[in-house]
Amino acid sequence: MRIGMVLDLYKPHISGVTNVVALTKKHLESLGYDVYVFTFGSLDYQDDEENIIRSPGLPITDTGFHLNFSYSRPAREILQTMDIVHVHHPFISGSLIMRFCRPRGIPIVFTNHTRYDLYAQAYLPNLPGVISDTALDAYLSSFCRSCDLVIAPSRGIQRVLAGYGIIDRVVVLPNGVDIQPFMDCDQPMKRDRYGYEEDDIVLEYVGRLGPEKNLPFLLRAFAGTVQAVDQAKLIIVGEGPEKENLEDRVNHMGLDKNVTFVGRIPYEQVAAFHTMADIFVTASASEVHPLSVIEALASGLPVIGIDSPGVGDIIEDGINGQLVAEGDISAYSAKLTRLIMDRDLRDRLGARARLDASNYAIERTVGLLCDKYNELLERDDKLSQPFHIRLAKKLISRRK
Repeated sequence: MRIGMVLDLYKPHISGVTNVVALTKKHLESLGYDVYVFTFGSLDYQDDEENIIRSPGLPITDTGFHLNFSYSRPAREILQTMDIVHVHHPFISGSLIMRFCRPRGIPIVFTNHTRYDLYAQAYLPNLPGVISDTALDAYLSSFCRSCDLVIAPSRGIQRVLAGYGIIDRVVVLPNGVDIQPFMDCDQPMKRDRYGYEEDDIVLEYVGRLGPEKNLPFLLRAFAGTVQAVDQAKLIIVGEGPEKENLEDRVNHMGLDKNVTFVGRIPYEQVAAFHTMADIFVTASASEVHPLSVIEALASGLPVIGIDSPGVGDIIEDGINGQLVAEGDISAYSAKLTRLIMDRDLRDRLGARARLDASNYAIERTVGLLCDKYNELLERDDKLSQPFHIRLAKKLISRRK
């Protein structure tokens, strides 16, 4: 089977979607599938994996996006030999797939990775102004109805899609995570490197420092916790446009002795940070399927977060973590304080967290994804593709 993964931007850009596609591609290839990534970017970039098909585009400041409204001719020729295409960004990439693949009867799968209704401009930087909810609803509804299969990474996102009227051909299939490095990590980052004592309780946030992550809320809740438990420490791992503002907030709130900003770290070190920490914290209500939360669970960390689609689909309140209603700072601070002070509770939630993480193991999710691909191909098996497409596939296969 020849599978085309289609997205607006790929490596060297780092994001949850990029990581999901790269990991899924690797595991599909290990099963013997031919997987291609179709994206935009600099043709000078040297990829460290095979079958990355880039079309040139106009770089948009430092966003990582390269704007183009078509693929190069070589990219189109390869794209049209795919057995199935899987869209990960619905706007530019999605519209191109409808143009080049739909007329040729190539099955189209779409995974809705993002709450586009909450921050559309982050994913459509080339369009001026705020996109109206009506226009967004109309586009996503039309696009999803044109796909052969729509994947919601969580039941919360399935409900969001239902709000657009997208019900048919929607399945819930979580994005996979390589959980083994997190479950097996036995070499934690050294606490004294950041001035922590052994009896400090370390809270950890890992992710982008952007406005959609609701980090000012987290800092306000943490400030209430510090008043009750001075040995509470918060380590913030990641980069983003809000970093300077957050550092200023920490200083103005008098939390500089309790909050540490680490910046971006190599992905390979994330497990060591999780192993050093006692609790994973997040305040984002805009997640679809937060990989950082799943990785924390695999490390045996209880997670406290906002009861919203994404986080609320992974965390069970009082079972593998704690959930708080959106905007309720006092409840977040109270639950966090209890979790810090109750070692037995942390241990119980952490043990269940590690167990629940296995539901998101990449080996399991890729197996489920392959089942869906094969179902689509079996359904369309009698609808033979044009001779020139079948011939092109054979020619390209012989070149490999």
